[in-house]
Amino acid sequence: MKSILVLGAGKIGIVIADMLAGSGDYAVTLADNNPLVLQKLKKGVQLPANYKTQALDVTDANALEGALTGKYAVISALPYALTLPVGRAAKACGAHYFDLTEDVTCTRAIKELAQGAEQAFLPQCGLAPGFVSIVAHALAQRFDRLDKVQMRVGALPKYPSNALKYNLTWSTEGLINEYCRPCEAIVGGQPTEVMPLEQLEHFSLDGLEYEAFNTSGGLGTLCETLQGQVNELNYRSVRYPGHRDIAKMLLQDLKLSQRQDLLKEIFETALPGTDQDVVLIFVTVSGHREGRYLQETYANKVFSRAVSGFWLSGNYLSAIQVTTASSVCASLDLLRTGVLPQKGFVKQEQIALEDFLANRFGAYYQASSPSAGEEVA
Repeated sequence: MKSILVLGAGKIGIVIADMLAGSGDYAVTLADNNPLVLQKLKKGVQLPANYKTQALDVTDANALEGALTGKYAVISALPYALTLPVGRAAKACGAHYFDLTEDVTCTRAIKELAQGAEQAFLPQCGLAPGFVSIVAHALAQRFDRLDKVQMRVGALPKYPSNALKYNLTWSTEGLINEYCRPCEAIVGGQPTEVMPLEQLEHFSLDGLEYEAFNTSGGLGTLCETLQGQVNELNYRSVRYPGHRDIAKMLLQDLKLSQRQDLLKEIFETALPGTDQDVVLIFVTVSGHREGRYLQETYANKVFSRAVSGFWLSGNYLSAIQVTTASSVCASLDLLRTGVLPQKGFVKQEQIALEDFLANRFGAYYQASSPSAGEEVA
């Protein structure tokens, strides 16, 4: 049984820990800097022997290394700003490293840490970046010569009820960060950066109207992987029509991009969270195969559903919780079973789509339907 340290007992960290402990193959320690969160988790519940909690301040390097000593791997479900300290501690302690960050700068720093390391570093193991890169790379491999790779992902409320047509379903810091940072892309065969919230487009899927626009981080490492092979590569977040214009007004016209703490407070005060969401994944790849110009598309909607675990078993969880947690759990499983490289920097696109979907955790991405008694908005 492999010992795993999961950092962050938030919406995603709790699900990761529960999935892993419930599998019976991992001894999990769920750590958080807020003891009250951990007490609430354990209230009225007898955790099994392979599932423990620990109060831990990850900014205390000695305490973090102490918690990591003897662990097979660490999974960071913390805000992106804490990524690098966790990576350094993992390297010092010889633990494999996983995170969910969308922040490009943090991932570049983790890549540098991975140089010469005797353990594996797998950042960006969530939905986007993460699973969407696995899908895009799998489709790209089916072509003799690539033209365009277009990736569109959205975590959307089923029942939007405010002007933004949005509810908070994951990290507020991560959301704001991807709306503010430059976005990697390939244009005309050349790697470049494009501005967030730009290149607005509209499309329909299953009779519903959506918009999509540039956001940062969703490509993961695909720009590096596909450079010199593709004419156009881009990632855009999907929202309901009208969202982008309001977000742009808040961030740019009112200059709240310069006061992100204030914007976070506004969002968390005014935008309710919801577990009634849907994750939309829409990847289109075009290119040449056997002399023909062809297009292949992967389209999927993942809905809230029950998961197998311990504490959360039988509960319906939001789609973004299920997709994000299952992605990193699948990556860990594939590393443990020897499918992935055991040391150095490992890109998400090094994971074969068929291996991911065949995995017990990756199977949560298989076709799903709305929760019982609910309809798709």
